[in-house]
Amino acid sequence: MTSISNKTFDEIKVGDNSCMKRTLTKFDIELFAIVSGDVNPAHVDAEYAKKSMFHDVIAHGMWTGALISTVLGTQFPGPGTIYLAQNIKFLKPVYIGDEITVSVRVVKKYVRKPILVLTCVCTNQRNKNVATGFAKVMAPTQKITCKRMVMPKVTLSSQDNKINEN
Repeated sequence: MTSISNKTFDEIKVGDNSCMKRTLTKFDIELFAIVSGDVNPAHVDAEYAKKSMFHDVIAHGMWTGALISTVLGTQFPGPGTIYLAQNIKFLKPVYIGDEITVSVRVVKKYVRKPILVLTCVCTNQRNKNVATGFAKVMAPTQKITCKRMVMPKVTLSSQDNKINEN
């Protein structure tokens, strides 16, 4: 059994950090489009994307935002963290096959409330920043260790556009 645990507000110091890596797949883009409803052709239509300024399909910008949320909610501070605010500047497109490293670092720790401000930087495999910003979170005050949930396997199938004639 794999578990996840947190760092409590009292354990965290300014300068503490964490990171994770994730490689973007076509499946990630398709699933994100389904869940979010964002079917902008820059993300889901290869023919359209070839003619765009990016010349290929790109990730939804908020996919990188979701990766930041993953770090904050599962690693650092971890379970019990409450996301309060996020600002993100998208600097470069993320393409299928890009390996994104998400790094967060505490830059401010409030004294009277268990609130942290963290810088958030997403870089690609060429060490180029693709997104940067800040997150504000309420850090957990109690130590939490819990089972890492195994999510169901998802299978995508394309829709058949043929009309069934009975």
